Amino acid sequence: MSPADTLFRLQRFLLVLSILLLGGTVVELLLVNHKEDLIQLTPFFLCGLGVPAALLVLFRPRRATVLGLRLCMALVICGSLFGIYEHFSNNVAFQREISPSAPIGSALMHAVAGGNPLLAPGTLAVAAVLALAASYNHPALDLSEPPA
Repeated sequence: MSPADTLFRLQRFLLVLSILLLGGTVVELLLVNHKEDLIQLTPFFLCGLGVPAALLVLFRPRRATVLGLRLCMALVICGSLFGIYEHFSNNVAFQREISPSAPIGSALMHAVAGGNPLLAPGTLAVAAVLALAASYNHPALDLSEPPA
């Protein structure tokens, strides 16, 4: 198998894995009823942005779709970081509410292991990094060769 074939297969695998992670995130969010307010709908929007972008690159690999994928995945990573911040700040607020006299260090330690899992929003970032890795050295980005 040539290096180009290996790269092609690896890129497809990474895109499919990214799509599965984003889709699985939607299922998990629905199962935990993660739709109480507008902020909780953000990961649904991010998944709804990431899945079509990855599918376009998977089935219509063009320069524009690969660049669009990169832009979408940068937004997904930003949203993931925002989710981690939201989960952490909500855990800290809850800890301060139930134990207002506790030292801040103790509240922070309890916030890390609080009711809102800190790494759950990180799943979106992992999916985005996988999709970005799939766009690395993508043949559709090569300007020297005419499109197929």
